[in-house]
Amino acid sequence: MGTRITVHVTPRAGRDEIGGWRGDELQVRVTAPPEGGKANAATCELLAEALRAPKSTVRVVRGETSRHKLVDLHGVGASEVKAAFGEPDAPLF
Repeated sequence: MGTRITVHVTPRAGRDEIGGWRGDELQVRVTAPPEGGKANAATCELLAEALRAPKSTVRVVRGETSRHKLVDLHGVGASEVKAAFGEPDAPLF
């Protein structure tokens, strides 16, 4: 059991960072290029670090080749997401 969130990823950014919510999407910028799943892996690692969870708990379930992704946070509850990233601008759950 876990939580799913929508994420907008910007690859090849100047630095790895979580930019906060824009609507119901969490803005994530990673320095990794989009080739070979590197940006997806960097996104999962950044989210796991922010949630203080193991990397294995975060995975992209939809949008592997898109900037707009659905990410599964296995074992992470809505309250933990809100504590780490704040309240989304639109209903999340």
